Amino acid sequence: MEAIPSDTQTMAAPDSGFNFLTPDAWKALLSHYSHIVLVANSEAVDFKRLRNELPETALYVFFNNVYKVLDEPFAGHAVLFARSGVMGANIVHRREAADVLRFFAGDDFLGVVNIRVSPEENFSEEGRFEGAETRHLDLTKMLVDLYPVGKIATSGFAVALWLAELQLPGKILLAGFSAKRSEKWKVFDVHDWTFEQIFLRLFARMGTISMMGGVDASPYAALARRFPQVPPIEIAMTAAEVLSERLHNANSQIDRLMSVTKSIRAIEGFFRRFKPKTRKQRFLEKSKE
Repeated sequence: MEAIPSDTQTMAAPDSGFNFLTPDAWKALLSHYSHIVLVANSEAVDFKRLRNELPETALYVFFNNVYKVLDEPFAGHAVLFARSGVMGANIVHRREAADVLRFFAGDDFLGVVNIRVSPEENFSEEGRFEGAETRHLDLTKMLVDLYPVGKIATSGFAVALWLAELQLPGKILLAGFSAKRSEKWKVFDVHDWTFEQIFLRLFARMGTISMMGGVDASPYAALARRFPQVPPIEIAMTAAEVLSERLHNANSQIDRLMSVTKSIRAIEGFFRRFKPKTRKQRFLEKSKE
């Protein structure tokens, strides 16, 4: 890993088990790269296009369970952002750290960054990441007055916003940030996917970041080119009108499905009571004692 200036290296007490960097230290570390590529755990990621179009000076940022997008060890500059939960880093308490870190090796791997984005989440100590160089990043204050209440930011969204605020010389590129559910991987309702997509696409239109397969593929941009005489606000209002009608129709069908499946959901709820408690549930119950 690149050397960090000694006067800005850490904000944590020695032997605390945590390694926090100052913003200047992060900037010093990440400014060496021409591109910072955030790779979503999504089938929409086009690695062939990324590797063909980007130089070797690009840094690839991976998240959590990278076996969702990698089939073999990654060759290139990389860093792993490991998200925390109430029991610490998810890949640690689920005993997946070894399976995830086997995809990275050599001097091009910058190590692990254990992040949290809400006060309920807790860090894991440096020694819990299979010997990998580990640093910690707390993004709770950055998101507290920004993200919708009752929802929790995704790791990719939080890191993209944090990188933008660092004002790095390199370009920030989001790859595979589609927020679409696929047959293989699901999206979780705890995140506000609509808010994140709006925010990131506005960032992209401002030139702060770039999105591969996002803004550059927008059909509404084609509408603006086809109807140059129509103000953008009129195009937006017309699109909102159509989407509102479609959402209303979809909600009507959802209400009907909820009614039809009422008995099935009641049976499922009954048998769920007999399901053994997870390690997380036992941990939360014990912490309240």
